[in-house]
Amino acid sequence: MKLRQDEKDQLSDAIDKMNESLDRFIEFYNESEDDKPIISFNDEVIKLIEAGKQKYGEEALNKKINSIVKEVLTFISSEDEQ
Repeated sequence: MKLRQDEKDQLSDAIDKMNESLDRFIEFYNESEDDKPIISFNDEVIKLIEAGKQKYGEEALNKKINSIVKEVLTFISSEDEQ
């Protein structure tokens, strides 16, 4: 392939940018962690959650579940302190 000097320079710059991007992707990969769920739900609960998402919307259901879990955990914490 024949290239003019300015084309070689552009190609060289493009290769350098690609190498920098690849290095960044490798960093992301090396720094990644396994995504482990905080709570494992059984199949029945998962189906109910999916149904709730359909009926009330994901955001509303997330707020409800977070509120309920917070209430339960606060109750458990207060029992442990007594």
